[in-house]
Amino acid sequence: MADVESKPRFLQGAFPFVGKGFETAVPISPALRYTVPPGAVAQPVYLRAGNSSGELACVVLMRDGLPMRYFPVGAKDATHVSLRIVEDLEAGTVLELCLQAPDGVAGTVVVDLGLVEV
Repeated sequence: MADVESKPRFLQGAFPFVGKGFETAVPISPALRYTVPPGAVAQPVYLRAGNSSGELACVVLMRDGLPMRYFPVGAKDATHVSLRIVEDLEAGTVLELCLQAPDGVAGTVVVDLGLVEV
């Protein structure tokens, strides 16, 4: 059996936000956008997120502009979700982390999405 070369990829950082309502997923930052490179397949491994605001927020993992997964993050709380390589993302797939929060609620979201590229 041949070894498969893999590369870890991370979308992470702390970012200020202002909510636009739960019906609107707002991009958090251009730094939280990733395109699977040609010839590769990516697999999400985990997501950790924290929310400094006093209201529930929801980190939304978008795939090619459509919601793929929702991760609720409680008020002044954090979440850790192990994704355990649940699906392959083919070359050219665009992932982006967005946020939903009550209209006008401001805070900071800390996110860390771990991926593996094979």
